[in-house]
Amino acid sequence: MILIIAEKPSLARNIVAGIGKMDKKDGYFENSEYIVTWAFGHLFSLVDIESYTGSESTRWTLTNLPCFPEKFRFELRAEEKRTKDGKKVKATDPGVKKQFAIIEKLCNRTDVTTIVNAGDADREGEIIVRLCVDNALRTNKEKKRLWLPDQTPETVRAALADMKDESEYERLADEGFARTYIDWLYGVNLTRYATIMTGKLLRVGRVIVPIVRAIYERDMEILNFKPEKYYVISSSAKTHGELVELTGKEKFSATELERAEAVAKLYNETGAVVVSSKSKEDKIHPGKLYSLSTLQNVLGKRYKMSMSDSLAIIQKLYEEGYLTYPRTNSEYLATAEKDKMKTIIANIAKLGYAVKFKDSKSIFDDSKIESHSALTPTYKIPDKSKLSEKENQVYSTVLRRFVAVFCAEDCIAEKSEITIRVGEYEDFVLKGTVIREPGWTKYDEYTAKDKILPKLEVGESVNIDFSPEEKQTTPPKHYTIETLNNYLKNPFKSDKAKAKELEESGEIDDAEDYKAIFEGLELGTEATRTGIIDNAKKSGYIDLKKDVYTILDGGIHLITSIEKLGISMDKYKTSELGKSLKKVYHGEITVDDSVKLAESEIAKIFSAVRSRDNTPVDTGKYGEIVGVCPLCSRHVVRGTRGYGCMGYADGCKFRMGLSLCNREIPISEVKRLFAEGRTARLDGFISKSGKLFSARLKIDGDKVSFDFDR
Repeated sequence: MILIIAEKPSLARNIVAGIGKMDKKDGYFENSEYIVTWAFGHLFSLVDIESYTGSESTRWTLTNLPCFPEKFRFELRAEEKRTKDGKKVKATDPGVKKQFAIIEKLCNRTDVTTIVNAGDADREGEIIVRLCVDNALRTNKEKKRLWLPDQTPETVRAALADMKDESEYERLADEGFARTYIDWLYGVNLTRYATIMTGKLLRVGRVIVPIVRAIYERDMEILNFKPEKYYVISSSAKTHGELVELTGKEKFSATELERAEAVAKLYNETGAVVVSSKSKEDKIHPGKLYSLSTLQNVLGKRYKMSMSDSLAIIQKLYEEGYLTYPRTNSEYLATAEKDKMKTIIANIAKLGYAVKFKDSKSIFDDSKIESHSALTPTYKIPDKSKLSEKENQVYSTVLRRFVAVFCAEDCIAEKSEITIRVGEYEDFVLKGTVIREPGWTKYDEYTAKDKILPKLEVGESVNIDFSPEEKQTTPPKHYTIETLNNYLKNPFKSDKAKAKELEESGEIDDAEDYKAIFEGLELGTEATRTGIIDNAKKSGYIDLKKDVYTILDGGIHLITSIEKLGISMDKYKTSELGKSLKKVYHGEITVDDSVKLAESEIAKIFSAVRSRDNTPVDTGKYGEIVGVCPLCSRHVVRGTRGYGCMGYADGCKFRMGLSLCNREIPISEVKRLFAEGRTARLDGFISKSGKLFSARLKIDGDKVSFDFDR
């Protein structure tokens, strides 16, 4: 008997549909050849710190941080609940317990000779089922892997006939375990540390922090932006009754108006001549097939659909067999899929679309596929009347792009270019495009409008009337679903200006993007990014309105707090860890090597000496006693954002901030303030006028004031 363990019930049902007639049992299906059972996603999770330290208390404390387990241990997934007396306890869900017991019994049945891992076709799915088998199986049995690019019965049957040994996916599993261990090390150690020190739950993760930081930094740029006036010289004049508009490349500062006027006068006196005029018929190529993030970009922009909503719908359409595997980072198809695409194209043609098979490097390219090909429709066509409005929007978007890529009719355009020269000073290039045959644009959206150039001949003079035009610099724009996704895919990308032009011309140059993905430079992955961004929203760090992200107070508090604690989780650190995961996948380093790298980075945070000159000032931890209140003689303690008297409930108003005049105050000096009445002389205060000054701090009745006594 062959036992197949699916990642979740929906996948198990689709595998059963591919196999054919099977009898339903309690927690599994069975016939004479196969048994199909399932997990509920992650049945196992890593144990908490207390399981390694032997502590019975679940109270978070600095004494057991950082925690670097010699060997990571897993347990059946448990959820935190409160007992009747209010205590927090962890309890395993009865459904999880029951299903694992079924898996355990089936794995050890004497008639089961082969166990098949049918997790989702990614590193998460790989380890979900492996953990179930590793914890259930008591004897050695043959192990296979069922790899499904989609969940149609036809694909299931083909995959069952072509299963590989599980050992061939060992490196994928290693990458999955390495990611799980590293994310635990960062999430558990730094979340506890930041929360204990600030008194407020702060989720400090390997990916969530740089995502929130990107939005925070962009919004701070916008907030602090001060528009500046500048000038350009421009001309708008008619030649042969047709308007010709020209704008100079040089920007003149607000103080250079006279120079701008002089340049405009010089240009007008020199005159302008057409030195080049060309026109050619050319093809405009459609966009590439979709990866998950590029599909989410379009859905966010077009329908204001959040990433979590779009992923849920894409996943549902995948599980129903209408779309291929969604969590792909590629926009290309594998060369081995050509026959499969011919079948899908033939099926789509029956719907009335003019499509034909095209064997092109811009469509089929194995060098730009890591694990999964681009998202496409399958041969299975849904009844659109049975889909919801949003499901129709998602499916139609994927279908229309597929039809555009394989469209039998080319989009033909007439492209014109005129170069107008002003003496030896400057060339002005005008470009125009007119669509002559719409081709694929009948099916997929194409936003460019016809732009017709004036009829000018080479050697002809052009009327000009240059003068300075006042403009203002504009702030950067808030991140949108599209721009944030593009940033996260390659946070180090240098030049995006020519991307659209190259795509339309068919000269697609996306090598830099794919190099970044394959090296692990991206922040998060297609499989995890949506969930992490959604977690940041639920945590109150960022907001999403329509398709625009903005930072919230909670996000500002997160970033400023971890900066004060010396936690430098940025795109550089996260990308270094991402690169180490890819090295594990490629067999260049071991899982232990990648874990040691993470442990080393975390250890630096905990051992950092905090001073004004390197890492942030040590302002102590939440709840720490710093002295006696000068008003009521009760304890003054460190709070979330400052120091306060424990007698606040009885009306004591004594308060002191963590910083004064933009200068963090070390907790050692705060303690000296209450013990001796004043601090040592501190440098680095900034006055309201922006001037630096030094002073001592002293207790002055019910407040803290500056002491300038030398």
